[in-house]
Amino acid sequence: MVAREAHNLEVGGSTPSPATNLNFITMSKYTWQQEKQMLCDSFARALLVEYNIKEVTTQRQAKNGTREFEFPVPARYRFYNGKLEASKDRLRLAIFKSGYVRNQNSCSSNYQLNPTYKRVKKWVFMSSTLKNTVTKSYITRSRAKIFDELTRLNYMLEFYLRNYITNTNKAR
Repeated sequence: MVAREAHNLEVGGSTPSPATNLNFITMSKYTWQQEKQMLCDSFARALLVEYNIKEVTTQRQAKNGTREFEFPVPARYRFYNGKLEASKDRLRLAIFKSGYVRNQNSCSSNYQLNPTYKRVKKWVFMSSTLKNTVTKSYITRSRAKIFDELTRLNYMLEFYLRNYITNTNKAR
């Protein structure tokens, strides 16, 4: 009797049954964020395997949405007694939740690596006669923010490959 029921299911009309509705396909925001995070983590693991890049993120950085990586090349070079010497410190780059990619230790201060673009900046002030307002403008350079974590990781890797890959074999 049970076997017969499995083969003789009731046939629905033209309206799809609830099991075939698209509602079960939609993904919750939480699940989507988890999958995105897993994708970023697997990319970071691939950096370690393929390029010997280590993640050195502290708990505090992780809490703030920052990820820091140590690369297998010297952070800086200097001339000492007429010779070019590499530092013992390794290059560290970090990606930030705010959209920036920064070099953490190659000079006295961290600097941004994000691409730059030109933009017009304007300001308004009173004329010297104090009778009317004057608008002035000038062209400045700004940094483009990279809002997706996976894109920031990829941009960081491209920066490393573009600027340091020639030094990678020397550093090992």
